[in-house]
Amino acid sequence: MRGEPGESYWERYESLIDEQIRRATAEGAFDDLPGSGKPLDLPARDDENWWVRSKMRAEGVSPDALLPPSLLLRKQIERLHDDVRDLPDEAAVRAVVADLDRRVIAFLRSPQGPQVPIRRPSADAVVERWRAGRADTPEPPAAAPATRRRSWWPRRRRSG
Repeated sequence: MRGEPGESYWERYESLIDEQIRRATAEGAFDDLPGSGKPLDLPARDDENWWVRSKMRAEGVSPDALLPPSLLLRKQIERLHDDVRDLPDEAAVRAVVADLDRRVIAFLRSPQGPQVPIRRPSADAVVERWRAGRADTPEPPAAAPATRRRSWWPRRRRSG
């Protein structure tokens, strides 16, 4: 293990792992790897919850899952009109509003977490806005009434 003059022991020392990496690089084992040349997705240095965020992203969990119940309900009320926009009929819209209203009432009976003002959603207001949104989109043309087709088998009338 002789090196250049003036070189320290640590500068001359190559561990087994370093030697294997150097040989693999020389042989081209690291060429054309997926993600080659792309930046690494590293967390921000000042984000102490980086691992929670990356795990949630990997598992497909919405960040809303970490919100306290009061803020989660308030956010769901704000998004209510977007959530019901594509529902097929008024009964489905009213069912979604009734479910959210039931959860708001349950929260108001025993509040937890930060106290944020929450109003109960109005089913009539949501349905009215849903109808207004549906009026903007053209309805599919109604099918022509079915005409009664004659049978190919001739029928005889009985005279009596």
